[in-house]
Amino acid sequence: MDLLRSANREQIARRRKIDFCLHLLFAAATSVGVVALCALLIDILIDGIGRLRPELFEHFPSRRADRAGMKSAIVGSMYMLGIMLPISFMLGVGAAIWLEEYAGRGRLTRLIRLNIRTLAGVPSIVYGILGLTLFVRMLMLQRSLLAGAFTMTILVLPIIIVAAQEALRAVPKSRREAAYALGANKWQTVSRAVLPSALPGILTGVILAMSRAIGETAPLIMIGALTYVAFLPKSVLDPFTVMPIQIFNWMSRPQPEFHELAAAGILVLLALLLLMNFAAILLRNKYSKQI
Repeated sequence: MDLLRSANREQIARRRKIDFCLHLLFAAATSVGVVALCALLIDILIDGIGRLRPELFEHFPSRRADRAGMKSAIVGSMYMLGIMLPISFMLGVGAAIWLEEYAGRGRLTRLIRLNIRTLAGVPSIVYGILGLTLFVRMLMLQRSLLAGAFTMTILVLPIIIVAAQEALRAVPKSRREAAYALGANKWQTVSRAVLPSALPGILTGVILAMSRAIGETAPLIMIGALTYVAFLPKSVLDPFTVMPIQIFNWMSRPQPEFHELAAAGILVLLALLLLMNFAAILLRNKYSKQI
């Protein structure tokens, strides 16, 4: 008996040592990423803080750094998000509702789910090639704001569908059964019992997908978004640019003044992304309390 207790103590001590070593390893790995991110942010802040002036938001791009701004890029990004958001929300949430509530569990449904999850991990440049072929050439939308918004909609749709599916799947089955017991039909159950409960997760997924879209560059460069736009788009068929492309254009210039402008543009883009993520947290908390 004493030998058994001694062996158990040694085994417990060995496990605690292994647990402590793994804890240190994971903490060190996390610290490396956090320190690298902080160093990058500090470097960008030092370079760009001096350029965060009203002129950055009021002026159009210019070949002279002292007159250059990113007004057209900021407005272009906002226009693109304004087109993408309702289309992505309706298509993505609608597809998720059909897959989870109406499609059943057949082989075709499993194949569709597998393809959607696969598309969520496809590199963004592939969506740029698809947008160039489908929207720019086949539908003859040219290199317009509408073509860019449709391309980015295809990019974020798999992400929204997967997020909405997970949110719908997390709703307890008892809520559906209670709605059926009260005499509700299928759509009434989905729209009045299931969807309100899943709304916090759906909204979080949609906003995070929009955050990814606003930072993407490769698909828009592929469809021909301009790097120098000194005007605001007056219609959805006008040429456009967005903040990541404007930042990329400034970084490609050899003059250090343009690099400072690029750092200021990165700060503006980061601030917008943080605001969108903060909005996702607020919406999730708000609707979670109402359920």
